[in-house]
Amino acid sequence: MSGVARRTVVAAAGGAGLAAALTACGGGGSGDSGTGGADGEGAATEGGTLARTGDIPVGGGKVVADRGVVITQPKAGEFKAFSSKCTHAGCAVSAVKDGVIVCPCHQSHFDVSDGSVKSGPATASLPPTPIQVVGDAISFG
Repeated sequence: MSGVARRTVVAAAGGAGLAAALTACGGGGSGDSGTGGADGEGAATEGGTLARTGDIPVGGGKVVADRGVVITQPKAGEFKAFSSKCTHAGCAVSAVKDGVIVCPCHQSHFDVSDGSVKSGPATASLPPTPIQVVGDAISFG
């Protein structure tokens, strides 16, 4: 019986997080409130700015750990985002270097342009995450 109660609590918590995310995305006009943010990471508010375009090097990227996303710029002006959770064992990727997203746990490497596996042990690509770029602000989209 405790397993059922635990699942109910976990499902309710997940639903609350989804509701908060949907509310933040539909809140029109408040997305700019993070532009003058107190922290340099730009993750001050839900639905706010994840990063600035100038923070993402061409051919590289940036892990936004507290938001569960890695943002890349494969070519100048082209921005992509992927889940920061490695598909091998669920570790968080830690860096983007030399054109690959790196997982520190078992050294899986993923391509910055499409999240595909460049070297394992991971066998599945990082799932894409929708983002939008408005001016120099990158946010969930």
